[in-house]
Parts: sequence; structure tokens; C-alpha cells
Amino acid sequence: QVQLVESGGGLVQAGGSLRLSCAASGRTLSSYNIGWFRQAPGKEREFVAAVPWSNGRTYYADSVKGRFTISRDNAKSTVYLQMISLKPEDTAVYYCAAHRGSYFAYHEGGTYDYWGQGTQVTVSS
Repeated sequence: QVQLVESGGGLVQAGGSLRLSCAASGRTLSSYNIGWFRQAPGKEREFVAAVPWSNGRTYYADSVKGRFTISRDNAKSTVYLQMISLKPEDTAVYYCAAHRGSYFAYHEGGTYDYWGQGTQVTVSS
């Protein structure tokens, strides 16, 4: 069992930056693929970014490419989402999720086995 806890959300003006953290307890995250998703009010949950456990690649939604960076510190069992040049449309609850297995459909929420409780990000115009 893996417990995930997100932190780092808050209120920021457009153009500002935030860094979200996803910390794991129960087990180390080093062998888990990790994704970030977000859900805005009245909208469906959408994929934001993902980092597999082993191949060094990262994946991003088109809407955040060039502005968001996902990274992981396996020693700390923590995954980060650095967000810059934030826009009002980035406003959402952000969730991290963990998946263990060889087939990693990183953009599909149903792929993931564990989810955090979410952290609110609000970007004012």
C-alpha cells in the first residue's frame, strides 16, 4: 500500500510559479511510475505530466509543455511538479498518482493504483 500526499498548492497571480510535491509513505516510490492529473470545477480530470520509474523520460500534456517540469527524488520518495508561467486556466485541484507495472498508459487515470487527496492551485488574472 502506498499513501500519497500532495502539497505546495496555493493562490498565485498569472505568470507566477508554484512547485507541487507528492510525498509517499508506506513504500518507496522508486519502483512506481508517477503521474500528475488535475481537475477544474465542472470539468473532467485531465492528465498533466508523468515520469516512469526507470527510463528517464517525462511526458506532458500539450497545454503545459514548456511550462511544467516533472521530476523525482527517489531517495526522498517524492515527485515534484514545477509550474511556471501559470495561467488562470491552470486553476484546478492537482492530484498525484502511482502505478506499478510494465505497461504504463501514463495519460489514462485508470492506469494508476494509488491517488493522493489533491492540492488546490488557483491562478488569478
